[in-house]
Amino acid sequence: MTRADLRRRGEEIRTRLERTGALSGHGEDGDPAPGYSRFITELVFGGVWGRPGLPLEDRMICTLAVLSALQRLPQLRSYIGAALDIGLEPRAILEVFVQCGLYSGFSTADTSLATANAVFAARGITVAEEPVREDELDVLEERGQQIMAALHGERGRQGYAAPGNPITGALFGSAVQYGYGELWDRPGLDRRGRMLCAVAAFTAMGLDGQVRKFSQSALNVGLTQEEIVEAIIQTGPYGGFPLALNALALFSDAVSQI
Repeated sequence: MTRADLRRRGEEIRTRLERTGALSGHGEDGDPAPGYSRFITELVFGGVWGRPGLPLEDRMICTLAVLSALQRLPQLRSYIGAALDIGLEPRAILEVFVQCGLYSGFSTADTSLATANAVFAARGITVAEEPVREDELDVLEERGQQIMAALHGERGRQGYAAPGNPITGALFGSAVQYGYGELWDRPGLDRRGRMLCAVAAFTAMGLDGQVRKFSQSALNVGLTQEEIVEAIIQTGPYGGFPLALNALALFSDAVSQI
């Protein structure tokens, strides 16, 4: 493949993502630096978004997760519009931000959700309310333990998750109940989508231990090794190529030991 091929592919993907002008800030007019938009078309859209191995919708989930975790709000607003344009459900978009709030702080979720709802309102989109979830803490605990085991296996009881540690347990108990028992069980985004959020957010935040743990666990929710690699690569243009390369190295080392 030549650079011209990459550029043509990038232009096609940009056109699909920009079909209602959602990413117009990346256009050729008013280039922020000479040749910059052409460079982005070739590298980001042709070279990353155009790679095989991961559907466009999944690449969008990873992108939204990174932009939310890092609070790149102008870009986030644009990509929320593009996500709607390619058919991502509004509720799924909101759930990406709720999921990432567990990792980057719920203050980031608050801001990302407000940004999404502003985009929805401008388009006349409403998201239906759902019945209040009122499971008691013991139910959340049991469900959280089950989900954690299904996702991580024995690795779910190692490190800060080791049972009986009174120091880490002071916080990790809430992570089991509300992280795994409540959040991972919320409607609107399946476990595959939530795992993409986790892998992408941890990569962008440079959390090596979590990258290693969750990239392996991604295999347990039906993601293939190729899809996990592509999810990490997708973060490169938005969180930085060094962090993506570090995450790929961690995943490579992890799968070599399976």
